[in-house]
Amino acid sequence: MKPLLLVPLVASLAALGTPPAAADDHGAGAQIARAAGEFRTATSENAGTAELSEGPKGVVIRVSVDGLTPGWHGIHFHAVGDCSDEGFQKSGGHAHHESEKPLHGLLNPQGPDDGDLPNIHADDNGQARAELYSPFVTLSGAEGRAMLLDGDGAAIVIHEGPDDHVSQPIGGAGARVACAVIRKAD
Repeated sequence: MKPLLLVPLVASLAALGTPPAAADDHGAGAQIARAAGEFRTATSENAGTAELSEGPKGVVIRVSVDGLTPGWHGIHFHAVGDCSDEGFQKSGGHAHHESEKPLHGLLNPQGPDDGDLPNIHADDNGQARAELYSPFVTLSGAEGRAMLLDGDGAAIVIHEGPDDHVSQPIGGAGARVACAVIRKAD
């Protein structure tokens, strides 16, 4: 078994500091919000999984997906929890918490938008295993972040190529090749 590839985080966990131990900050005895999804591709209904856990300042995302082309792939949160169509267009654009959408890209001085995530890497067998972090989204409704478990849900979409984190509208990442609807987990 190959080791888990850790993708650089949007913001290092250490830089976020240690939150006070309060119930709404997931202190002792607090319930941590969790969600999950199953990836599908054009050729597989069960290509892998995504597990999400909310912390006090963002969401940790664990991705395990097979059937990708080897190399780097853009991955984003999309605004609608629908992966039912060919090409996954029903998942809409990137998730946002405001009506005004900032420009795309983790490296864009006018961005990033709330759906942005670091790229993931698929090995020579087309397998990607990664842990990512986003301070831009929420599962539990934290103020100032895009809500993933809202009325129309959200999806995690993987693209055919890497995201350059600057180009508009999706960093030149190309077609959508995998999609997972995010659902609340027990």
